[in-house]
Amino acid sequence: MSVLRPSEVCGLLLGEECGHWDIGSDWNITLPPVPKPPLHPPVPPPPGSPVSRVLFLTDIHWDHSYSPGATATCKEPLCCRNQSSSDGHNPAGYWGEYSTCDLPLHTIESLLQHVASNGPFDRVYWTGDIPAHNVWEQTRAQQLNALRTITGLIRKYLGPVPVYPAVGNHESAPVNSFPPPSVYGNLSSHWLYDAMAQEWEGWLPTSSLETLRTSGFYTTRIAPGLRLVSLNMNFCATENFWLMVNYTDPAGQLQWLVGVLQEAENNHEKVHIIGHIPPGICLKSWSWNYYRIVNRYEASIAAQFFGHTHLDEFEIFYDEETLSRPLSVAFIAPSVTTFINLNPGFRVYLVDGEYPHSSHVVLDHETYILNLTEANRKPSVTPQWTLLYSALNTYNMKSSYPSDWDQLVQRFFQDDLLFQTFWFLHHKGHVSEVCQEACKTNLLCVLRSGRSNDPRLCKDLVFNGKTAQRRKSLC
Repeated sequence: MSVLRPSEVCGLLLGEECGHWDIGSDWNITLPPVPKPPLHPPVPPPPGSPVSRVLFLTDIHWDHSYSPGATATCKEPLCCRNQSSSDGHNPAGYWGEYSTCDLPLHTIESLLQHVASNGPFDRVYWTGDIPAHNVWEQTRAQQLNALRTITGLIRKYLGPVPVYPAVGNHESAPVNSFPPPSVYGNLSSHWLYDAMAQEWEGWLPTSSLETLRTSGFYTTRIAPGLRLVSLNMNFCATENFWLMVNYTDPAGQLQWLVGVLQEAENNHEKVHIIGHIPPGICLKSWSWNYYRIVNRYEASIAAQFFGHTHLDEFEIFYDEETLSRPLSVAFIAPSVTTFINLNPGFRVYLVDGEYPHSSHVVLDHETYILNLTEANRKPSVTPQWTLLYSALNTYNMKSSYPSDWDQLVQRFFQDDLLFQTFWFLHHKGHVSEVCQEACKTNLLCVLRSGRSNDPRLCKDLVFNGKTAQRRKSLC
């Protein structure tokens, strides 16, 4: 059990401005005494090689109380609802609204109808946050209803396409409450994990369902030479106060991950890692250990996929020795929900496909949105989900390797017009404020920071004498 000083409690609850909390800085993950394989530069796929299309959904945030015409500006943390306190202005649109609002079910169903008719997709990665942001009134029964409803819609529209989910921080009640498996009884998360295992049984094999029921994470082989790892990132979340009980690798997840990656290396498998919360905004001790794991198994980890921030961004991982050689990228896809002031959206990853010796790396990605301004003008007309951009074309990138993303960040620093394009796409095509000077510097720091609280990653990004700081999660 943890015993915190007042300054540590304040730092935990209110942030670094109030106090310092870093009780987990003294633990390190154990890596096997197996030498790291020799590194080989990435090789582009042979011309004509198959390409896999992976649909990526994250942060759906269905609000069952969303009411078109209700006020979009209210006194509560979540608006556009039939019980929101009205100020008489700014009625919510039929398909969604640019405000502190989540989505009605018919908009989510529209998205799924669109992707169903614009496939095929080889598989779906779905990284959580199903319920809305009305966290003050949610019950376990409501969370399970959201889980079953959205799972049912995905099955309805995507049919036989394999779906691989991950657990979000909003799935629990109370929000962010994910105790370690050592906690039993009514306080445990078994009510949630058991329901997930039941709902996702057709998508996952028995071995995956076992660890899902226990701790909310799993692994499975999804194609010849390709393994998926779905992490429960709530065990790294600074908002999960259960980590005060056990902050040293809760549920043994990272040690388990090392074992999975070592076995994949032994079997010459590539690995895709999915999760909800990006590692760069995790608890420092967890984040640094995860960074160390990615460094050791960079030859096996073909790609990382996360959500949670609701924004379109990424985090670059560098070698631990010099922090200069980019070796992996955590792709962070934008949300389905509009929360806050966004268009609804989803992503498609184009991945090196299934053939002998495939790298299974991300070759490009495409982001699609529903333009709410246009859609709400004609609410009775079927809305049009359209391509917002593709990464390689928009940013004029030759490929999508870690070195290309590192070079892109350097170009952002030098070319403000290119950066402002990124800023526009960062918000799914709906920008409510200008990003200049300190804002730009801090965002570039975000893109470099695959691990949390490491000022060395941004040491050359300085504005008005202050080094850039990694922003905190607001989701």
